[in-house]
Amino acid sequence: MSRIRSIPLIAALVVGSPSFAERSYINDKKTPENRHDLEVIQQNLTNALPAARKATVCIDLGEGSGSGVVISKEGLILTAAHVTGGVGKGFTVIFEDGRKVKAESLGLNSETDAAMARIIDEGSYPFVPLDRKDSTRLGDWVFALGHSGGFDKDRGCVVRVGRLVRIMDDTLQSDCNLIGGDSGGPLFDLEGRLVGIHSRVGNRLPENMHVPMSAFLENWDAMSKSEFMGDGPFAKKPEKGKAFLGLLAEPYDQAGLKVKKVGRESPAEKAGIEPGDVLLKMDGVELKTRDDFKDLMKEKAPDDRVVFELLRKGKHETLTLRLGNRDD
Repeated sequence: MSRIRSIPLIAALVVGSPSFAERSYINDKKTPENRHDLEVIQQNLTNALPAARKATVCIDLGEGSGSGVVISKEGLILTAAHVTGGVGKGFTVIFEDGRKVKAESLGLNSETDAAMARIIDEGSYPFVPLDRKDSTRLGDWVFALGHSGGFDKDRGCVVRVGRLVRIMDDTLQSDCNLIGGDSGGPLFDLEGRLVGIHSRVGNRLPENMHVPMSAFLENWDAMSKSEFMGDGPFAKKPEKGKAFLGLLAEPYDQAGLKVKKVGRESPAEKAGIEPGDVLLKMDGVELKTRDDFKDLMKEKAPDDRVVFELLRKGKHETLTLRLGNRDD
């Protein structure tokens, strides 16, 4: 049974008072009592906000967008599973200053709505620290960031301040107001540590759900290895046999399959396969007949990565691509 703690949305009742050196006393007050209390909240936010904003990114999916946050200088990103929608998908990441880089989704948990991605362009990126000790408590002050409604350079990230009003095993609830485009964005404590990722917006603006860091840490290795976990509502597992490459080939006199035609805007064309190429192997398996190729494709799902060894104008080449979905 899930462990649930709850408090009224407006008056946050604090239970307990754990001793953390960085923890502000303001978290343990039912409400701010004077101007000094409000100034403490303001000062904490002022100190934490610059680094948090630099690391909060817009995830541009082409037909929509979400948010995410960078948590390592190499460009590792945490976001929501319903934002990435799958494993191995490519997209564009936009930082608050407008810089754009390429990224791809790694693993996800479709039941908790946790997902991981990484920037594939080389570089060193701004990042934020994680709350690895599960130190947040009911009633704590938090702030949410996100690219609400999509990227807007003039506006930048939208900041919302609130409190944790409910804590469950795999969900945090805050009264920070979130809207479309915030999904996958970060929730921070007053010390600027990442405590959650935005998941679901409630029927009312102050009812918003976040994936806690514990849900990420429990599945960290699996997500890093691009595993699709769970059978939940937040992402649909790709089906084998529905992968699409987009080319027509026939057996070649010597060996392999000779490409006769490549479909426009197909995965094959985008990867650089050309008419006249001879496909020798797919994922290390020799292609002798069209049936060989069909049998291999039956075991592939949309977004799977495949490696072709081919012959082009007498020269051997290796080409890696991601398959599309034949239902699109």
